[in-house]
Amino acid sequence: MTDRQRIGIFGGTFDPIHVGHLIAAADLQAGLSLDMVLFVPAGRPPHKPEQAISENHHRLAMLELAVSGNPAFAIDTTDLDRVGPSFTVDLLGVLQQRLRPAELWFLMGEDSLRDLPSWRDPNGIARQARIGVARRPGVDVNLSSLLDAVPEARGRIDLVESPLIGISATDLRRRVSAGLPISYQVPIEVERYIRECGLYVRK
Repeated sequence: MTDRQRIGIFGGTFDPIHVGHLIAAADLQAGLSLDMVLFVPAGRPPHKPEQAISENHHRLAMLELAVSGNPAFAIDTTDLDRVGPSFTVDLLGVLQQRLRPAELWFLMGEDSLRDLPSWRDPNGIARQARIGVARRPGVDVNLSSLLDAVPEARGRIDLVESPLIGISATDLRRRVSAGLPISYQVPIEVERYIRECGLYVRK
């Protein structure tokens, strides 16, 4: 028996956070018996160098509105506070030191799992945290090929069933810019914040 906390690390740009993020986090928390899910907003995502990202304080404020009321959800600003590109392997190294002796799961969708071999030091990621994956209907990942490419992930990938929620932050930003509704795709408090702050509106 062990009393080590089980903590999920859920990274992303969250620009804006939407119900798809929250449903996946809730499914992973329940499916992996996690004590807590830490939402970690990315500072400078290296895979989105050309994309304009909302200011940190806006993304953080939307996250706070979205996760308030759920005692199992919390926010960690480690990545926002760091300088330079936001590589997952570096983030996990910092969090592992800070959260020790907790057992960590890095949470992702099945589409991200498919891309894992192309990430910076994927074996280092798998060494530092188990990988919790929200399965996606229609997403096919060849686990055998993935494990050949990332051998440290062998025995460290946990798949959890989760419904496919066809919502993307990119589409939400486009809808706001076009004057289209985003009701029920983001928490109502987040929608109100977006409207009040004039986010995603063409200047």
